[in-house]
Amino acid sequence: MSRIAGKVVAITGASSGIGEATARVLAERGARVVLGARRVDRLEGVAAELRDRGGQAVVCATDVTRRDDLERLVGTAVEEFGRLDVLVSNAGISKIGPMSDLDVEGWSAMIDVNLKGVLHGIAAALPVFQRQGSGHFVTTVSTAGLKIVPDMAVYAATKNAVRAVLEGLRQESTNGVVRTTAISPGFVNTELDGSIDNATVREEIRRNMDAFGIAPGAVAEAIAFAVDQPWSVEIGEITVRPTVQN
Repeated sequence: MSRIAGKVVAITGASSGIGEATARVLAERGARVVLGARRVDRLEGVAAELRDRGGQAVVCATDVTRRDDLERLVGTAVEEFGRLDVLVSNAGISKIGPMSDLDVEGWSAMIDVNLKGVLHGIAAALPVFQRQGSGHFVTTVSTAGLKIVPDMAVYAATKNAVRAVLEGLRQESTNGVVRTTAISPGFVNTELDGSIDNATVREEIRRNMDAFGIAPGAVAEAIAFAVDQPWSVEIGEITVRPTVQN
């Protein structure tokens, strides 16, 4: 029997892409899921489908740039299901483009969502995990932080900052209470390109996604693998990318 069954999992960015796929995969294996994102109508649709299939799912409007929203997401899990076992921090934006664009607002937005959004989740969930004596942070990072390429400098910086935070938290958590897992996807066919303002870069990314991007479900399966491990096993990092990606 899957060790995922019965776990309570909160997911940010759950209205589409990797977050939605993760909710579906984990719910199918018996997890009770709390779906967080800004697009509540999309969340309600996903939750309704999961419940129709016998799953347990609730919705919580969540903007990860607002610390109070993460507190409410975690609180919803505890109120509805009595605990929180896993926080999947998946919300992210990609305001990528040449540094010469001087898109200071875009840079700041990526820091707010991609980095501070993860920190807000940690701040909300860590006290719950410590009180329970167990908890798992699973966070979507990116292969952009593993191979630095043009147009993605600041995006990669936010992802590598998150990777550093998770490694630091891991080293502070060797008492067996907290597990951390960084998931680094490559090109995945999602709606992430919609956050790119530079039209030329956005079109190129969309072409690549359509040409060889893997399905979000592939990343969801990797997340499920990490969550399903015995508590004595921590999967620190997983890279998931198309076989044809450089």
